[in-house]
Amino acid sequence: MRVSKRATSAIALSAAAALVASGCSSGGEGETAASGDGAIVIHGVQPENPLVPSNTTETGGGKIVDWLFTGLVEYPNDGGAPRNALAESINTTDSKVFTIKIKKGTKFHDGTEVKSKNFVDAWNWAAYSPNGAQNGSFFSDIQGFEQTYTSDPDGADGPKKAPAPTAEKMSGLKVVDEQTFEVTLSAPTAVFPTKLGYSAFMPLPDAFFTQKPDEFGKNPIGNGPVKFVSWADNSLIKLTRFDDYNLRDKMKIKDVDVKLYQDETAAYADVLSNNLDFLESLPTSALAGDKWKTDLGPRGRNTVTPTTALIAFPMYDKRFQNAKLRRAVSLSINRQEISDKIFFGTRKPADSWANPLTPGAKPGNCTACKFDPTTAKQLLTEAGGFTGEMVFYYNSDSSHKDWMDAVAQQVKTNLNIEARAEGVPTFAVFRQNVNAHAMKGPYRAAWQQDYPDVENWINPLYVTGGSSNDGLYSNPEVDALAKQASAAPSLEASHEAFTKAVEKIDQDVPSIPIYFYGQQSGHSEKIKKLELNNVGELDITSVEL
Repeated sequence: MRVSKRATSAIALSAAAALVASGCSSGGEGETAASGDGAIVIHGVQPENPLVPSNTTETGGGKIVDWLFTGLVEYPNDGGAPRNALAESINTTDSKVFTIKIKKGTKFHDGTEVKSKNFVDAWNWAAYSPNGAQNGSFFSDIQGFEQTYTSDPDGADGPKKAPAPTAEKMSGLKVVDEQTFEVTLSAPTAVFPTKLGYSAFMPLPDAFFTQKPDEFGKNPIGNGPVKFVSWADNSLIKLTRFDDYNLRDKMKIKDVDVKLYQDETAAYADVLSNNLDFLESLPTSALAGDKWKTDLGPRGRNTVTPTTALIAFPMYDKRFQNAKLRRAVSLSINRQEISDKIFFGTRKPADSWANPLTPGAKPGNCTACKFDPTTAKQLLTEAGGFTGEMVFYYNSDSSHKDWMDAVAQQVKTNLNIEARAEGVPTFAVFRQNVNAHAMKGPYRAAWQQDYPDVENWINPLYVTGGSSNDGLYSNPEVDALAKQASAAPSLEASHEAFTKAVEKIDQDVPSIPIYFYGQQSGHSEKIKKLELNNVGELDITSVEL
């Protein structure tokens, strides 16, 4: 679903060319170890929505969608360039018209064959705005998107409604034959083939279109290495090996139970006692004095991922619509102190809008990320101050309390604002509040890269109507600059153009980058071998017992 933690600009610049020009297949299907038996239990949290790929934008459901589905391309664990997965070839001569040929003989979990129409139908469904797919805006590159996707002209709370689309299908999609389809973009877009491993672009079986999306999402039919078995809310999601999977990596074990926790400390205790086989992120209580290293020994892992922790502003709340106020809050936060005292140096203070592991990202371009309490107080005065209590919200089923408390205390101390942090019991409820635009103060956010390009840090987050623009930030200048950058003829030109959009974002401070993720993980003694994928999640096809 998301992308390499070790990609460099040089690697990324070759990615689209490697996918498009070579038309290489994934290969290696016969090189995988024979599948065996056995089961593992891994940590998870309750997904926000039923598991429909184009309506899943958060990591709780996202990692499960990634296991259930296989897309056209994949992002290697080792940080290499994206490579073809289900695609046999992706060809273009102008980065505007793409001919995509898929491999023959791959199946969905219901036994039906994956065909080109399953991609075209899935993409058209997601891009038809009345369907409400959160990832719908990812198809904005495709010709005809403007006719299928319309937006509410005065926001979610205004009296006006989004106009009805004039078309149900994008004109830029055409089925050529059972294994081939053609994609015509509105303008040349060099990064387009790199995007195609993200979950929004997964195929959907014919069965999806015979039922309600939520019904499908509670019993999803994918085409990936594992298939769905059952889902008990806030308790357990059960998956099992799909024996007819015939692409690169087959499962080496049979069953995967995703235990849905409300407390990472309890999950950590289960890893220590070998009752949980994998915990992706350890609680902050285990970081002090490198306690986790003593506790876990060789069962502990340390890595970095292209993920950034943020504080987002609810721009729909009039109290937070002044850019000087938002900058004042950002400048009042001592990121280095949070890194040192809360995370014991395992996180790096954020100083840029896109994670520095991202191709095209510019380090140090967040001027609002400096710690400058004097200027912060001056800006707060110029903004007219802040009346009442500023509450910072977070989900309390993961280890966010300590650093969110620290943020609130620094704002209180350095700006003399009555500030505190408040936890929401579960990630699912927290995200429901975010999507309902019901947040009553700044709130914890994080962005885990979907694919290896700086574009992914701009368009979904800061362009009007972006799939994860949850605070409803809108600046026509940013929109125009981002559109120009997206349509640049090469990745190099696109990256340079996005720099101008970022300069405008930095002036507006619609969110506050706080730290770049470091990741400490742990596994049980029963695990003989495992790999983490490009964003630090467990690659379940690598697990051996």
